[in-house]
Amino acid sequence: MDLDYNPSRKSRIKSKWVATVASIWIQCTSGSLYTFSIYSPVLKSSQGYDQSTLDTISVFKDLGANAGILSGLLYSTTARDGRGGPWVVLLAGAVQCFLGYLLMWLTVTQVLPRPPVAVMCLYMLLAAHAMTFFNTANVVTGVHNFQNYAGTIVGIMKGFLGLSGAILIQVYQTIFKDKPSSYLLMLAFLPTISSLLFMGFVRIYKTNEEYEKRYLNSFSFLAVLLASYLTAVIIVENILKLRLSIRIFTFVVLVLLLVSPVFLAINAQREKSYRMIKSLLEHNQLTDDREDMTQIRQNEVSNGADQVTETSDDTMRQGDDLNLLQAMCTISFWFLLITTACGMGSGLATVNNLAQIGGSLGYTSLEINTLVSLWSIWNFLGRFGAGYISDYFLHAKGWPRPLFIAITLAAMSIGYVVVAFGFPGALYAGSVLVGVCYGSQWSLMPTIASEIFGKVHMGTIFNTITIAGPVGSYVLSVRTIGYFYDREASDNGKTCIGNHCFKLSFIIMASVTVLGSLVALALFFRTRNFYKHVIHRRLLYSQQWSSLLVDTE
Repeated sequence: MDLDYNPSRKSRIKSKWVATVASIWIQCTSGSLYTFSIYSPVLKSSQGYDQSTLDTISVFKDLGANAGILSGLLYSTTARDGRGGPWVVLLAGAVQCFLGYLLMWLTVTQVLPRPPVAVMCLYMLLAAHAMTFFNTANVVTGVHNFQNYAGTIVGIMKGFLGLSGAILIQVYQTIFKDKPSSYLLMLAFLPTISSLLFMGFVRIYKTNEEYEKRYLNSFSFLAVLLASYLTAVIIVENILKLRLSIRIFTFVVLVLLLVSPVFLAINAQREKSYRMIKSLLEHNQLTDDREDMTQIRQNEVSNGADQVTETSDDTMRQGDDLNLLQAMCTISFWFLLITTACGMGSGLATVNNLAQIGGSLGYTSLEINTLVSLWSIWNFLGRFGAGYISDYFLHAKGWPRPLFIAITLAAMSIGYVVVAFGFPGALYAGSVLVGVCYGSQWSLMPTIASEIFGKVHMGTIFNTITIAGPVGSYVLSVRTIGYFYDREASDNGKTCIGNHCFKLSFIIMASVTVLGSLVALALFFRTRNFYKHVIHRRLLYSQQWSSLLVDTE
C-alpha cells in the first residue's frame, strides 16, 4: 500500500486502476491483425495475388506483430530513466499503425500504383509492428502494477486484445458492411486515435493493495460478459439478417459494455481513498509493523532463493532480473522459443487461412466472417482463461505454469486432427479447440518469461521469444498450407474445392503441436523446483504482507 497519498482530483486519475482501464480500451482497438481474413480477399483480388503470395504477405503481418524487440527495448530504456515509459511506446505504435494501413488503403483504392509484392509486405509489416508497441506498453505495465497476479492481468490484457478482432468486425458490419477497402481506412484511424487519447494514463504504480484481486476478478467478469455478448450477437447475425437499426442498437450496447470498466476504476479508487485515510491515522503503528514484516519477508525469500540455487538450473542461478543475452544463455529460454514456434506458429497459420479453408469446404461469406469473429472469442477465452486458471493453481497448489503450456498444446493437436478430416461442422468444432489453445499461449508465455527471467527486461525477452511465432507461421503457412493448396488447385486455376485442399497440412500441424507439448513438459520438469521454492514462496509471503496491512487497519 502506498502511503504517499494526495487526495486531489489529479491523483484520482493517476492510479493503477485508471491505467488498467486505459490499457483495456487501447487493447480493444489493437487487434486488427486478427481480422486479416476480412480484408485479405480485396487485397488478393485488387493486386492479382495467388494464395502463396497472399500467405507471404500474411507472414510479414505475423513477423511485424511478433518482432517486438524494439518495443521492449524502448520500454525498458524510457521507463528506467523516467523520461517516458509506456506513453512513448504507445506513441511510436500509433504512428506505425497509421502509416501502414493508410498506405495499404491508398494502394487497394488505386490512389497509389500497384507496388511490388515486397513493398506491400513492407506496408503490412509496418502496420503489424504497431501492435507490438501497443501490446508491450499495456502488458508490461500491467505486470508491474499487479506483480502478485501477473497471470491474471496478462490474461485480461491479452484477452481484450483477442476480443478486439470481434469488436472491430462489429464496427465494420455496422458502418462499413461489404466495404473491406473502407475497413482498411478505419484501421488506420481507430487504433491510432485510441492510443493517442489514452496513452497519458498508462503508467507504472508500484503499490500493493490487498483488495486488488477482488477488482481484478471484476475486470475479468466484465471481460467474460463482453465475450458472451459478442458471441450471442455473432450467432444471431449468422442466423438472421438484421436490419441496420438493430445492428446500430447492438453496437450501442457494445459501446456501453466497453465503457463499464471505468466504473470499476472509480470504485477501486474510492476504496483506496477510504483505506488510505485510515492508514494515515494509524501511520506510526503501521510503519513499525511494516518494517518487521519486510525484514521477515526478505529473510524468508532469501532462504528460499538459497534453497533453489542448490537444486535448480542455470536459469535460477543468474538471479531474478536477467537481460536478453543472459536469458538466451539458458535452456529454458530455448524451450519457450520452441513451444512458441509450435503453438503460435500453427495458430497463426490457421487464422491466416480461415477464409480459404472455409471457401474450400463450401462455407458462405457470412459463415466465414462468423468463423473469424468466433475465432476472436475462442482466442479471448484462451488468453483470459489460461492466465486466470494458471494463477489460481499457482497460488493454491504451487503448480508451475509450463505444465499448462504442455496441456494446451496437446489439446491443440486434437483440434487440428478434427479439422483435417473435414466432417460437417468440423471446422467450427476444431477452430474452438485451436482458438482457445492458441490464445492460451499468449498469456502463459509472457507470464512465464517474467517469472523466470524477471520483470526489468520482460518486454524485450518475451517479444524476442514471440518472433518464433511468425517463423513457425512461415513454415506452416507458406511452405505447408500454401504449397499443398496451390498444388491441389493446379488443375483448376487458383481455387481448390474439397477436404483434400488442407487435410495433409493440418495433420502436419497436429504433429508439430505434439512436439511442442513434449518440449513444454520438459520445461515443466526443469522449472518445478524454482516455482516451488521461489515463486510460490514469494506469493505466500506477499499474501501475509497484505493480511498484515488489513489487521493494522
